[in-house]
Amino acid sequence: MNATDRTPADLLRSALAADPGRPLVTFYDDATGERVELSVATFANWVAKTANLLQGDLSAGPGDRVALLLPAHWQTAVWLLACASVGAVADVAGDPAAADVVVSGPDSLEAARACRGERIALALRPLGGRFPQAPDGFADYAVEVPSQGDRFVPFAPVDPEEAALIVAGAEFSGGEVVERALADAVSLRLAGPGSRLLSALPYDTWEGLSAGLYAPLAAGGSVVLCRNVGRLDEEALAKRVESERVTVLRR
Repeated sequence: MNATDRTPADLLRSALAADPGRPLVTFYDDATGERVELSVATFANWVAKTANLLQGDLSAGPGDRVALLLPAHWQTAVWLLACASVGAVADVAGDPAAADVVVSGPDSLEAARACRGERIALALRPLGGRFPQAPDGFADYAVEVPSQGDRFVPFAPVDPEEAALIVAGAEFSGGEVVERALADAVSLRLAGPGSRLLSALPYDTWEGLSAGLYAPLAAGGSVVLCRNVGRLDEEALAKRVESERVTVLRR
């Protein structure tokens, strides 16, 4: 990170300026066999498109609450940074009835219907695939996002002192997310592009979000994000740690 980074979106901009081609997020789903690797540039492009969708089509702005009913997944990481780019509050596993926008995976659609605002559904299929048919009352993220612009400029500056993230009942400003992520990076001994953290933690706590996104981003490193890693035995996990050149393991 740079000394001037004050929001999670700033961290991503610094990573993009430093080395756009290096890996940032490598995602495994051990229930489906999926593996996706996103460079900083590819991840930032997804974030820009999603932020444009959020700000333009969904009319979300600073202070609006976006309930993210999503598991630990590379697309969830994209939405977290898109909310930070717009200035919206990412409410992880938040109450859809209290949200201005809800973003739901396929397993939480019924709960998401409580949102009276805009509803987005993610199929979470390999390669970002769409639903065979969009769920009733929802826009399909995979249909809506490709046509969005590749560059994003917020309508209003994002204030690092304003709320940016809610998880497990705790609220953090953008500045606090950056400060905590940097402190976690130090405690996890993440330093620079050679640091590579494998996280099998869910995204429903600060610890899971930090290990699975924010701390590696703040350190200039990368994350290997593993969903359903319980399907692996210890030998298979050890092989992954070796093949992915993992330096820190969190599960």
